Amino acid sequence: MVLHTRVCDILNITHPVVQGGMHFVAYSSLSAAVSNAGGLGIITALTQPSPEHLRAEIQKLKALLRTPNVPFGVNMTLLPTLAPPNYDAYLDVIIEERVPVVETAGRNPSAIIKRLKSAGITVIHKCVNIKHALTAERLGVDIIAMDGFECAGHPGDDDIPNMILLPRAKEALKIPFIASGGIGTGSQLAACPALGA
Repeated sequence: MVLHTRVCDILNITHPVVQGGMHFVAYSSLSAAVSNAGGLGIITALTQPSPEHLRAEIQKLKALLRTPNVPFGVNMTLLPTLAPPNYDAYLDVIIEERVPVVETAGRNPSAIIKRLKSAGITVIHKCVNIKHALTAERLGVDIIAMDGFECAGHPGDDDIPNMILLPRAKEALKIPFIASGGIGTGSQLAACPALGA
């Protein structure tokens, strides 16, 4: 059985598989392997110690892609911190390197969505509840990544698993969404469209 969703069309991927932007895991080699296999591989911007290190990692990923047109993405987590990284410098690199997809996570992405969209970049935003997903939809993101409680590394406090969260997202959202967290087998992947993803 071949799964094809609206997410496949928006991201120009063959399979509805989006690799998470996992901190200190999502490097160019893993991300290129996922993209080359027909999914969307994502490297993590803030794993890199500086914007120029991110540029080097993006270029490394591009060199590993089977053709220049294979899509990939960069995760930009907006951390709630007293000393935030220089997000603008990271965004400069993402835009200059013509990254086709950016996945945002953490805080409200309103500060960077307009800049990404004006550069022609497709935006995915990770959300742990419907309220945040509706806000991201209103702000103009293209796709929501609904993070069920099974997902690691998210800042959510609601503890809502995908079996409850995904059908609710299907009722509430107009834009497509992906299931995030706890998807590790073919049968789990096959269940996602039935839940609305």
